[in-house]
Amino acid sequence: MPTQKLQELSVKPISGALGAMIDGVDLARHFDNNRVISGVHQALLDHQVIFFRGQQLTPEQHVAFGRRFGTLNVHDYVKAMDGHPEIIVVAKNEGDTKNFGGGWHSDVTYLEQPALGSILYCLEAPEFGGDTVFANQYMAYDRLSLGMKRMLDGMTAIHTARDVYGPRGHATGGYTANLKAMQILGSTEAEKEVEHPVVRTHPETGRKCLYINEGFTKRFKDMTEAESLPLLEYLWAHCTQPEFTCRFRWQPGSIAFWDNRAVQHYALNDYHGQRRRMHRVTVNGDRPV
Repeated sequence: MPTQKLQELSVKPISGALGAMIDGVDLARHFDNNRVISGVHQALLDHQVIFFRGQQLTPEQHVAFGRRFGTLNVHDYVKAMDGHPEIIVVAKNEGDTKNFGGGWHSDVTYLEQPALGSILYCLEAPEFGGDTVFANQYMAYDRLSLGMKRMLDGMTAIHTARDVYGPRGHATGGYTANLKAMQILGSTEAEKEVEHPVVRTHPETGRKCLYINEGFTKRFKDMTEAESLPLLEYLWAHCTQPEFTCRFRWQPGSIAFWDNRAVQHYALNDYHGQRRRMHRVTVNGDRPV
């Protein structure tokens, strides 16, 4: 696919599945430029995840850029940056063995209205490792058999943060013991369950995509977890096939903005003994249909 020009922006795909690098914009200066924001928005819809290099954003500019796409989420279970409740500091220190987001997931699908997308800004990157992998869930749906599509189109899945942020969840046990760079707040509220369609229709593109993830999808409606697990395990593996993915190498000043409605992601934990520090804002979305 050739390089495309969107107003001031140069938009160049980085893989055959999803992802594009955007050049020609300084987000600290242009976050209030309607033509730039329109181009960024269109690139996000076209490529599902977009990347920027060489950016320098203050927390205030980061928040202001995020708000151009909607209201911002305040995370229920991760302590925010002091003075900026919309920003969480995604970090790992040299002595930590766990990382944040170290498994395939879509952000906050345990909410009744999950995220539209997240904007992750890199301040410190390890010398090697610490990449993030993204997976195209339009493609995951399109590659299913006709029979599987017919079955899944009428199904509902149950999502919960119980096993991640609940009192007995691995995050509030394993993470707090092995991820000192962040403060994870466990709560009984995380045991709440919500229902989402297994196949959702994107509210802007009208395309269908799979909408289940290993982090927060626990079972199908009116089925037990044991009954649901074989099909869920098949779909989790199917959704994240290498052919559906792109991989991003972080540098200080890099930004990734992904469409959480049609993308899963995985923060690789392959940089023990090194530091990694990011700021993340998450744009609120709507109820999946």
